[in-house]
Parts: sequence; C-alpha cells; structure tokens
Amino acid sequence: MRSIRATIRLQLHAGFTFDDARRQVDYYAALGVSHFYLSPFLASRTGSTHGYDGVDPTRVDPELGGEAGLARLVEALQAADMGILADIVPNHLAVGAENPWWQDVLAHGRDSDYARCFDIDWEQPGADGKLLLPFLGDRYLQVLNDGELTLAWDAALGAFFIGYHEHRFPLDPAHTAELLAALPDDARTARDRQESSDDDPAIAAILARHDAATAEGRGRLHALLERQAYRLAHWRTANDALNWRRFFDITELAGVSVEDESVFDLSHAYLLSLVERGWIEGLRIDHIDGLADPKGYALRLRARLEAIAERRGDSAGENLHPPIHLPIYVEKILGDGEHLHTDWGVDGTTGYEFLDLVSGVQHDPAGREPLTRLWRDISGRSGGVAGEVETARREMLDGPLTTEFERCVRAVGALASANPGTREFSLPAIRRVVGALAVGYPVYRSYADLEGRPELDAEAFDQALCAARSRLSSADAGWLERLDDWLGGSAPAAFEQPERDLRLTAMTRFQQLTSPLAAKAVEDTAGYRSAVLLSRNDVGCEGDHFAYTPHRLHAANQERLRRFPRGMLTTATHDHKRGEDVRARLAALSELTQIIVPKMHAWAHDRRLYDSDEIPSGGDRLMMLQLLLAAWPLGLESGPELEPGADLESEFVSRRRQALSAFADRLVAWQQKAMREAKLQSHWLAPDESYEQAGEDAIRRALTGDKLTRELAETAALLDLPGAINGLAQAVLRLCSPGVPDLYQGTEFWDQSLVDPDNRRPVDMAARREALDAAEMPVSAWRHWRDGGVKQAVVQRLLALRRQYPALFSEGEYVALPAVGAYADHVLAFARRTAGMTLVVVVPRLPMALLKTPDGTQLQWADTALPLDALELNGAGEPWLTPLPVHAAGALALHEHLSDFPCGAWLWT
Repeated sequence: MRSIRATIRLQLHAGFTFDDARRQVDYYAALGVSHFYLSPFLASRTGSTHGYDGVDPTRVDPELGGEAGLARLVEALQAADMGILADIVPNHLAVGAENPWWQDVLAHGRDSDYARCFDIDWEQPGADGKLLLPFLGDRYLQVLNDGELTLAWDAALGAFFIGYHEHRFPLDPAHTAELLAALPDDARTARDRQESSDDDPAIAAILARHDAATAEGRGRLHALLERQAYRLAHWRTANDALNWRRFFDITELAGVSVEDESVFDLSHAYLLSLVERGWIEGLRIDHIDGLADPKGYALRLRARLEAIAERRGDSAGENLHPPIHLPIYVEKILGDGEHLHTDWGVDGTTGYEFLDLVSGVQHDPAGREPLTRLWRDISGRSGGVAGEVETARREMLDGPLTTEFERCVRAVGALASANPGTREFSLPAIRRVVGALAVGYPVYRSYADLEGRPELDAEAFDQALCAARSRLSSADAGWLERLDDWLGGSAPAAFEQPERDLRLTAMTRFQQLTSPLAAKAVEDTAGYRSAVLLSRNDVGCEGDHFAYTPHRLHAANQERLRRFPRGMLTTATHDHKRGEDVRARLAALSELTQIIVPKMHAWAHDRRLYDSDEIPSGGDRLMMLQLLLAAWPLGLESGPELEPGADLESEFVSRRRQALSAFADRLVAWQQKAMREAKLQSHWLAPDESYEQAGEDAIRRALTGDKLTRELAETAALLDLPGAINGLAQAVLRLCSPGVPDLYQGTEFWDQSLVDPDNRRPVDMAARREALDAAEMPVSAWRHWRDGGVKQAVVQRLLALRRQYPALFSEGEYVALPAVGAYADHVLAFARRTAGMTLVVVVPRLPMALLKTPDGTQLQWADTALPLDALELNGAGEPWLTPLPVHAAGALALHEHLSDFPCGAWLWT
C-alpha cells in the first residue's frame, strides 16, 4: 500500500483502454506520479467516452478490457510501486436496455428486487402509481399511431418487449406468460414457446395481433402498455412530470438511493472487493452533493475502507504503524467562504478551490475596470456574475429543473398540511417562498441530516434567508422562519413519527434541489452569459472576484494544511471549460488591457468578421475573441502567403492553412456549445442554426490567413511569454503547496485545450516520452519553451523532490515569505519546512512588468529580494529548478537567481 504522492488523471474509453494505460506506466513512473487517477471504469453504456453513464456496478467495463485488463494494469503499476485512485459514481446510473437493474424495475414495478435502488416517487400525483418514461420523440398517441412502437420477441430471454428505436421496454413476465398461454391448445407447451425464435409461427401470430399498422393491433398494443408498471411519454414532459430523481436535467441518468444501506452494499460490493484485493488504493466520489446524505455516505464508505484495511493488515500478519489509510476525495465545488466539513471522514475535495485561488492571484486587479467597461459596451449586459446567476436560477426552476422543484414543493406541502398551524401555507405560497430561498442560496447546498443543520452551514442558510426576504412580499416572507426550522433549523430526530420523516424528506428534497440548481445556473448558464474575462468563469471559480491577493492563497494553503493536508490540488480536470494554460494566457490579458481592449473593441464591430451588427450578439463576439487569442496554438502564424513573393502552393503554406482550419474547427465546436449553454439566442433543445452559422462564419473568416488573421496572430503573440510564465508558476504552486498534486492527462506540456470533448483529445505520448528521455533541465528547456518541454521538466523535477522527501510535503509547515524591492508585488513565495529541512519556493505573478529584456525570456527584477533571516537557515540551499545554490546569509536576490528562469525552489537539509 502506497501513500498518494501525486496523481495523473487518465480518461479511459474504448480508444484508450487498460492496456493502453498499462503501456504508459513506465513513462508516468519516470515523470514521478504515484497513482493513476482513473475515470470511472465499471460497466457503462456501450461507446461511452467518459464512464459517468454506468449501467452495472457489479463488473468492470468490457470495452476497457474487463477485469482481466484491469488486472494487467494493476500488475504493471504495482511493479513500478504505483497504484490506482478510482473515480466512482454513487449518485446515478444510466437507464436503458443495458442496465439490468433498471430493466427489472420496468418489468416488475415496485415489486422488483431493485425498486429500492432508484429514487422513485411511486405516489406522485398524476403518475397513477407508474414509472413515467419520457423517452418518446412525440406525444404517445402520435408515436403509437405512427407505428413506431412495436411488440418484439427476445428469444434469448424468452420474453416479449416493446421496441422503440434503440429503446427496449420489457413486459411484466406475467403478461408474457399470458400472451403465450393464449395460443391455441394444439400449440407447444409454454416452456417450449419461451424457447421459440421470433420466426416461430406461434410467436409471429402474437406479434401480428399487436401490430400497430392496424387499428385492432394498436388497440391491443395500447391495452398491453396500459398494464405495465411504466407509462411512455413525450421527452418534453420530463421537466414537468418526471417522478424519479435524475442527474441534473439529464433524464437518461437515474438517481440511486445509495442512502439505503442495502442499496449501498449492492452497488458497492464489487468495487470494495477490488479494494480488498489491493487493486484500488483510494476513491474519488463523483457529485457527492447529489446524494441524500453526503456525510452519512462518506462515513459509511470510510467504515468499509477501514474494515478492509484492518483485514489486510491482519492477513499480512503485520501491526502497521501508521495503519493503512485509503484516501477518499469528494468532487465538490466550494463557494466563496465555504469550507468542507471535517467530520465526513474524507481527505479533501478534488481541488477546484485551488484552481480558483491560483487563477485569482494571477489576474491584475487593474484590468477589471477596462475589461468590464468593454464587456458592458459591446455585450449590453451588466458584467455582474451574481445578477446573471440569479436570473439563470429562476429560469432553471421554471424550465429544466421544474420537476425537481415541484418534488421539493410537494414535500414541504406534505409537512405543512400535517399541522393545523401551517396548513394555510398553500402550495402556491410554498412555490414562491421555497423558490426564493433556492434562488438565493449562495453555495451548492446545506448538509442538514437527522441531527439538523451543521453550524458550518448556518451562515450560508442565513444569507439565503436574507436574499429571499428581499424578494418576497411581507406575507410570504413571514413563512421563512418556519422554513428555516423545517429545513434543518430543528433536528428531525427530535420529533415523533410521522413528522420526523416528513421533515427529513422536505429537508433532503430541498438540498437535492439547490445542488443541481447551482450547477446548471452557474457553470452551465451564467458562465456563458457573463465573460468580463473567461478565465474567471471556469468550474469552481468565483466569477465575481476578478483577482485575489497573495495573502488569500497563503491563508488557504495554511488552512488546507491544518484541515485537509492530503487534499487534492488541481488546475485542470476533465470538466474544465478552458485548459490550464488557456486560463494562464487569459490572466496575462488582464495586464495588457491598454493594448488589447481597443483592439477587441474594434474587432467586435469589424465588418470583415460580421455581416450583421446584431448577429452574433456582442457577448458572443467578445467571448470568441478572448478564446481565439488565448487558445491560439503556440507557433501558429497567420501564414507566409502574405509575404511578398511567397509560394502559395508550398507545402509549408499548405500545413499552415491546415493548422488554421483545424484551430477553426475546434473553436467552432466550442462556440456552438457555448451558445447553447448560454440559452439566450440558441439552446440545446431548440438550436438556432442561422445564429450559430453567423458565429461559425466569423471564426472561419478570422482564420483564413489574410491580413486580419495576421493582426490576430500578432496580438495573440503578446500573451505568449506572460502566459507561459503564468503556466509555469501555476505548475510550481500546485506541486509545492500543501496537498496532493493532480495532473490531467497531457498537461505536462502546454494545455491549450477547450471545453470537453476538446480536453479529451488523444495525447501525443511519443513527444512527451522523447522530451522526458532528453532529461533537459528547466533553464535549458526554457530557451525553446514553445514546445512545452520546459513545463514537463519542472513537473518532473518537483515530483522527484516530492518522492525523495515525502514528509516535507505531507507534514511540512507552510510559511508565507514577503519580498522587498522594486517588484515585491510581483513575487509569490513561501517555505515548507520540517525540523531538519526547509524548501523555499518563489514564483512571479503579473509578469508583464518583468519582461523588459531584448530577448523576452529574461526577467528584470532590479533590487527585488526575498529575505531569509526569519527561516534561520544554515549553509546553502540546493537548487531544484535553477542552476545556482542560495546561501542562507542575507537575502535571495531575484536578479541573480530568477533572471534566466522565472521559478525557483531551493532545499536546505
């Protein structure tokens, strides 16, 4: 069993299987990571590219290589002294024919052995005790009359089912038996009939009697469907009438009732068996905020892992000190001022809050005003994220999340009607009051349980109450005190039944409403409507905070060391909207507003790009321009055909055109998603093709290789060096701060990816292997920094440092170090130290002021220095990124040590 020192996130799918990952073990071992952090690998839908649409938690996905493939990977990793951190999805499973549990529920209804597995409200008004299945492309009767629903026979199962395109809706087995029993007496026995093929005359006769091509057949088919445990409906009814919990607004993903211990055991037995075997050494919990009881789930999982660790220690005949620890990380976005609870038994989050911190300190606060003014002028929108979020939350409650909202309203209504003192709290009033409270909730959710609302959640709930009070009439606001009490202010455990359960249900439904409401409103809507600077709109970022001071980063690092010293640190994930180095380049844009803002203002009205003054909108234009500059591939120029006498048919010109076209294709895919996520002029459910085409036209015109392309390329080049310096600083901060650094696949080179699926493109491992084999030092690699090798060199050096001195990073004190001199505000420095060891780390921030030398790669520090006296060091500090040691006496002069390379780390032992 290995302690997790650093992880590499790998995205598994049919094109990158366990065996593909196994072939990279030697590379990542040499790079210095300790664990493969694998995307979900239990059985998912055929062709899944991510694994979050699981269909069977009792087996490994065969498309990835099955259990045998996983075994081969584990063997290779363990031979390299590495392990696996597994991403698991307890919140939901994908519905459909590939999910045996779901199919069993469709066949048997609430009598199914798996009915408790899914969060289904069988008593929902209007559902008539059936499971609502909104998967039809049109209204039910229209689909039936069009003959799209067919009765079919599955010879392998010996059962009838309803076929609809790719869907298979099983019949109650009793109804299959009835259909077979209705055959003439001279036909074979029922057992024989169940073994028949679909071309058997007897089976064919049954199918013909239910053929929707005839009125009689449609009637029989309809009557048969009416007897099933489910009801088919048009897909558009899902947002209004669904009676089972789903993941966000994705009807293909059904919520699992993992809070039920029997369901927990059923859905985790196989996974925990892999832990027991030693194949998995840590777990990452996807979307823990979707669960009914996150704390209860985490503690139950911790108890199972501790029992396994104890058994493994006993079986090895060892009294281990410290005992085996299997880490648990939760995928959770912390809001402004929010803290992860310390009583869950988890090791920390997956690190989005660290991404936000690093991004914040790399933005120039002076850039906010000119960029905000530009945004307001061109887009016509306020630029305030909070207002966009409030609007988006209201839209979500009235649209995509209506069914979740109504479920919460009914739960509160049941509680209100149970008491004479509150039964006048009518459903319309409940909708208004609960809606206002949900819209005003400042973070993803509260974590109240049977014991009531934790003290750590009190401030956020108070903020929500205050916000709701400002939006409601005095009559409606009078109910807020009661809601405060019901939704966790008083512990449900203090009440007798049935009030205890009514309170617990209302509280849970509210908490399971605010979580998807925040995700859909913030990440998937407001983030595409407000873009003063896109780097502050990424997952986990606080968009209303344009920039942070270094003090905020230092304080957060110190707090993490106290509370979650093994917390994960990330700056790139499979969910990020922009690659970590795209964000780093956008941050540099905040320092260049005097140059770039006028250019962007002109381009936003440039008739070379746009045929219309209105389409696309000003906001979409500015977002496109920001991303075009920040994601511009390093080294890609507009094209030599602009030079006098250029050979327009040369291979070089042809490659340039292909590169520009490929970049345009990526931007077009990003822009289409951005326009639809914004839900303003286009929408996933109602795409405006002409509007989207106008956006695509602008991108392709911008990248034709003409004079405009040259203008854009020259402006993008202004971001190159400051963006690269920010990217290196970002990597160093992630690798040296308290916690466990996580690398996303491929990001050891420059990461200029866009939103998924762009950030899941294949990684050029050959180039990375070649660079690693060269074993170039960072200072040398900095001379040809565009190829990305310098970033890999920094990663490899610092991971080697972590491997050599693990206690320094897992236990070392964190000391913020202030700089002095002309550019003191452009320094971010700290020390990590134990009793016999000290590491001093220095990176630049806001680097434009430092780039004043002719060749551009050297930094000018003047008299800026880092005093070291307070650390009481002796001797010389060994350099890990730069060539010269640092002597403890006096101060670290940055012009001497960080002129030829922007980041430094020195170790005293």
